[in-house]
Amino acid sequence: MTVTAEDRTRVVFGLFDVDHNGYLEESDFAAMSSRVEQVADGSSPEAKAALRASFDKWWTTVERELDANRDGKVSYDEFTACVLSPEKFDETVTSFADALSELGDPDRDGLIERPLFTALMLAIGFSPANVDALFDFFQPNGEDRITVRVWRDGIVEYYHPTKPDVAGNYLVP
Repeated sequence: MTVTAEDRTRVVFGLFDVDHNGYLEESDFAAMSSRVEQVADGSSPEAKAALRASFDKWWTTVERELDANRDGKVSYDEFTACVLSPEKFDETVTSFADALSELGDPDRDGLIERPLFTALMLAIGFSPANVDALFDFFQPNGEDRITVRVWRDGIVEYYHPTKPDVAGNYLVP
């Protein structure tokens, strides 16, 4: 099966819709941020604050760019109508990619261990099999670690609609 940007968009909407009510709302982004923070217990307060700020930025951008009827929530139709415009989300995605990948490196050695990577990705809502496949695709070293840069770049690619063959396709069921 070929994975498209639309497939990835469907997955992202499902993940961000934390309460599963069919809409993205500010509370969804706060809840996801909290879940991810909880599994990053070894990360610094600064790294956690950066993650919270990146989720706040996600919501602010989503609401500003996609909430067509200004009701404070974004439907799937609103989300898909505009989210495939990368110029509207580049800064937001980059901020999120930087914050999440840094959160995965609490000892700041430039490497992310599989257990923390898995915990963070499961907290976001991805399935274990997909997370393991993605980590393997990133070609971990002999100590089962990947570089922060590889994960960060993989996150950025995942959200770019014009790139069909990206590592993050392993996250699409």
